[in-house]
Amino acid sequence: MLSRVCRSGSLSFTHRLLPWVQSTTLSRSCRVQPSAIRHVRSWSNIPFITVPLSRTHGKSFAHRSELKHAKRIVVKLGSAVVTRGDECGLALGRLASIVEQVSVLQNQGREMMLVTSGAVAFGKQRLRHEILLSQSVRQALHSGQNQLKEMAIPVLEARACAAAGQSGLMALYEAMFTQYSICAAQILVTNLDFHDEQKRRNLNGTLHELLRMNIVPIVNTNDAVVPPAEPNSDLQGVNVISVKDNDSLAARLAVEMKTDLLIVLSDVEGLFDNPPGSDDAKLIDIFYPGDQQSVTFGTKSRVGMGGMEAKVKAALWALQGGSSVVIANGTHPKVSGHVITDIVEGKKVGTFFSEVKPAGPTVEQQGEMARSGGRMLATLEPEQRAEIIHHLADLLTDQRDEILLANKKDLEEAEGRLAAPLLKRLSLSTSKLNSLAIGLRQIAASSQDSVGRVLRRTRIAKDLELEQVTVPIGVLLVIFESRPDCLPQVAALAIASGNGLLLKGGKEASHSNRILHLLTQEALSIHGIKEAVQLVNTREEVEDLCRLDKMIDLIIPRGSSQLVRNIQKAAKGIPVMGHSEGICHMYVDSEASVDKITRLVRDSKCEYPAACNALETLLIHRDLLRTPLFDQIIDMLRVEQVKIHAGPKFASYLTFSPSEVKSLRTEYGDLELCIEVVDSVQEAIDHIHKYGSSHTDVIVTENEKTAEFFLQHVDSACVFWNASTRFSDGYRFGLVYHLPAVHPFLAGRGKSTIKARGETGVRLEALNHQLLKNHLNMCDGARVSGITGMRQQVLPGCVTLKMEERLTTLD
Repeated sequence: MLSRVCRSGSLSFTHRLLPWVQSTTLSRSCRVQPSAIRHVRSWSNIPFITVPLSRTHGKSFAHRSELKHAKRIVVKLGSAVVTRGDECGLALGRLASIVEQVSVLQNQGREMMLVTSGAVAFGKQRLRHEILLSQSVRQALHSGQNQLKEMAIPVLEARACAAAGQSGLMALYEAMFTQYSICAAQILVTNLDFHDEQKRRNLNGTLHELLRMNIVPIVNTNDAVVPPAEPNSDLQGVNVISVKDNDSLAARLAVEMKTDLLIVLSDVEGLFDNPPGSDDAKLIDIFYPGDQQSVTFGTKSRVGMGGMEAKVKAALWALQGGSSVVIANGTHPKVSGHVITDIVEGKKVGTFFSEVKPAGPTVEQQGEMARSGGRMLATLEPEQRAEIIHHLADLLTDQRDEILLANKKDLEEAEGRLAAPLLKRLSLSTSKLNSLAIGLRQIAASSQDSVGRVLRRTRIAKDLELEQVTVPIGVLLVIFESRPDCLPQVAALAIASGNGLLLKGGKEASHSNRILHLLTQEALSIHGIKEAVQLVNTREEVEDLCRLDKMIDLIIPRGSSQLVRNIQKAAKGIPVMGHSEGICHMYVDSEASVDKITRLVRDSKCEYPAACNALETLLIHRDLLRTPLFDQIIDMLRVEQVKIHAGPKFASYLTFSPSEVKSLRTEYGDLELCIEVVDSVQEAIDHIHKYGSSHTDVIVTENEKTAEFFLQHVDSACVFWNASTRFSDGYRFGLVYHLPAVHPFLAGRGKSTIKARGETGVRLEALNHQLLKNHLNMCDGARVSGITGMRQQVLPGCVTLKMEERLTTLD
């Protein structure tokens, strides 16, 4: 029947496979339902990609990131992966997803080989079926009745089960691989095939010929002729029929065939430093030869014969032979559908065996050091934390030449690879370093009550008081792109608030980040807590860092909106404080001042176009078209060499218009600006809500009633009246720097995302909505974005410049 199933290509996979699968089952309860097969093609959505696969075999890969270059791969499927939980029959769903992943990799041009268990379990299922049928017939004939007595199933001999199951197992693989236009071939081996030189040469030649013809070899020990498996006493005396020593078979095959990668799938996540399930057990990300003494092995799998100790020995043997090895979980329902492809893509899955030890600590060790150092940091007196920050500020100016030299290397390496806005963010200068030092000293001055400040005191009973006190969040992971000046800012804020810190900067700023981190640790050393701030320099992908939920309490991404979205998607159980894009708008009302408008537009767009608070869309009231004010705005933009993109309505008013905007929801980050026409303040507000990012939006008008309407109805973090968008900055607000921070109570609420509203600094406050009313001429005497002598004075109910804070609760 099976040969007919494999040849009938016109039928669907469900209809071809289902009758044969049902014919091998015992009862309705054991039957595979159509729905279980129907989803075979939808376990994963793996794109077809082409990767360079040329590699000279000799040494194993040193890092996970190199696994994507693996061409020849052996996948070993353990008994626990292939068989069902009742150890009687195969886990068809898991097998189908594994076949799909292997097929995808094979179709990418790789050479895939399978070492599979399951013949014994499959044969056991079939033999039990036959025994029960024969017993029921004999009882019916003997008693002359249809009533069957309770029947006992005898202990089944392993070799007989293997003989009965090998053909069926292979037929199942053939039926599954056929769906992906891939041919599979079975090879049964014994130890003699490797020890006898002639047989070993024949085996090698057969495998190479199959790979040459794009056929997937499926290799298994010939259990029909090997010694029987020993009983497993932990299953209530029932003999567990399993494949013996498939781990060593996979390792021998990997070395014999000079494979690049051996993937060993089992029922545990990988190798642990203690038996899995124990309180102190930690998954070992990378295992090095010689580390066996530091590992305590637990009991073996309930199905297989090898156990983790046998897997480690086989893995080390293959590693010494030049094959990289990963041991991972192939049974977990959330990962089994993509575990093989994830490993090949270099993702942190399971335990990776490597012969090359990194020069520095692993990221897990860095996380533990950051937590320990952060706890010590929180116990310091406020004056001591301020002393560290002051010392860091001094180092930024004292070591200016070394910092700029490192930054010059980054700029030279990035030339031609990064866009102009990113190069501007990457660049450091003497003025930037001086501003950094000034800002750090302000952090030190304002951080006296960051930790231990009493927010609320409640008497809940006589002689019983409850205090709500600010505490550090724990360990922060801050991921930033192209801005090395972000490192000392973030480090100072973490020090001031008593938090441990993990920093992951962009590789384009590696030289700058390295020296700035060394200076930060030098400043921390004055109180012996150098490890509180760690810079991740390993090849860890951001997605892997986001999975360290036991080490990281909050993730703060500082970069593009795409980076933020990727981190929010990748974070597993860790809150993410994501910020939105900086699509900032300025609405020029019909009653705008001619004296203010051109200076405000110039400052908002041209002073630092790469900043997130730079102007991106200018909304002009229709009545201002073809007026001197409008002409002045256009002339100023032309002088500043700003490229103008016309919105749909604006383009309709012009005979020869600039290039029409591709999207009204664009953050240019450069000397480019979208201009659109609106008929009223309400239309401007609607436009902002539809196309903006709730960052910073401005109205320019002399009509106070119109301004108040705009301020109250625009739902953005910062809403300004007659002020530059560049005023959206924590430094201008008296919050020192605009690193998003979060109330400590949020860290334990289990939410996957925390959106930052407004600019917050060292103090961990509730969410803010900033309203700025400009009663001064901001552009006279000093540029808005270049103010260096600002002094903030806290007034009853407001802040300097009549900036009102409207606090919104989180509940």
